[in-house]
Amino acid sequence: MFKKLSGLFYGWRMVAASAAVRLLGAGLHSYGFTVFFLPLSQELNLSRTATSFAFSLARAEGAIEGPIVGHLLDRYGPRPIMLTAVTLMGVGYLLLSQVESYIAFVIVYTVLISLAHSGGFMHAPMTLTNSWFIRWRARAMTLNSAAYGLGGVLIAPLLSMIVNSWGWRWGAALAGILFLVLGIPLCLTIRRSPESMGLLPDGDSEPLERNESNHPRRFCASEVDFTAKQAIRSFAFWALVFGAGVRNASYHAISTHFIPLMIWKGMSPQQATLLLSSFAFLGFTSTILFGWLADNVNKPRMVSLILFGAGTSMLLPIFGNSMAPLWLFTLLFTTVEATYPVAWAMVGDIFGRKHFAKIRGYMSMFYVWGSVVGPVVTGAIWDTWHTYEPMLWGLIVMFFLSGIFYSVLGRPWVRPKVI
Repeated sequence: MFKKLSGLFYGWRMVAASAAVRLLGAGLHSYGFTVFFLPLSQELNLSRTATSFAFSLARAEGAIEGPIVGHLLDRYGPRPIMLTAVTLMGVGYLLLSQVESYIAFVIVYTVLISLAHSGGFMHAPMTLTNSWFIRWRARAMTLNSAAYGLGGVLIAPLLSMIVNSWGWRWGAALAGILFLVLGIPLCLTIRRSPESMGLLPDGDSEPLERNESNHPRRFCASEVDFTAKQAIRSFAFWALVFGAGVRNASYHAISTHFIPLMIWKGMSPQQATLLLSSFAFLGFTSTILFGWLADNVNKPRMVSLILFGAGTSMLLPIFGNSMAPLWLFTLLFTTVEATYPVAWAMVGDIFGRKHFAKIRGYMSMFYVWGSVVGPVVTGAIWDTWHTYEPMLWGLIVMFFLSGIFYSVLGRPWVRPKVI
């Protein structure tokens, strides 16, 4: 009875549900924190380094909890993790709207809001998608990840309007309510895997081959089964970790400071907010475009080319002094967002489905530190020199290093288990 519903494979419904959860998380939290950045720091009398430190400390939690979340996801499935996440985020943002000191801000943001974000909005949706697809893994992950940019397009501008009109506290309270009212029902629709519903990955209705006993047996070149221990011993694991770490440091340094960066280049707050919305829309568009192509091209080579282009785009805000270079910079830089689902599809291609969450969790122990360091260093650069130019030069080097590592990425140097 679950095999078909109005002719649509049930896995695409899982993609839609998890994408909707990610849309909330991106619009209210990931893009939302740059909307809160200046008004919150001004009201609490914080330096940009101190404000950036709170956001980076939250990402450090994601690195520490990654392996734990990975084991929980492989054992219990995505739904309980996602339910816990939206509940903690909802309560956390309601409490955030009431904080009066830096200490209270750090406690609420790190203990409630950010403790939930990595596991429920990042690890769980990707694990869910990897469980439901093999041949169309990159496309499914792309649709899931595209919701991240769409959240910035649809929700972040509304949140910005509320913050500019009523204050950041009303914006935080509204975010908390939306997480609870919309997020919980969406999470209740999640189902763990196609096998849990009597289905096969990708919506296949028949096994591709039968063995001598006439029992169904499915053969697929991508269906491998690496344990976490095998993965960690491979070159591919560490190449992916390094590439992701450098990419994260670069991307989060820009995204966290995006509005302050544009104001530094002469934009008004309203113009910077408009460009932020365009930033999100362009990220959504590039994610759909490149992710849709990824299942039919060399994924590592495509990712490396995107990162080389993003590194080159850093020259535009360094030397450009008008609106046109800043728009072109935004267009080129947002293609980096497309590398996230493609890179995770590469992890699924190389290491398989069974231990994906644990492998991803162990990777996060290392690569997440890039997103921890990037915003804090960027804030410190501004507080010291009142310019973002040294940061932009550093990011050029980092993007090119990351691109080189992806370009040499190959299959891991261990033999997979036979399915």
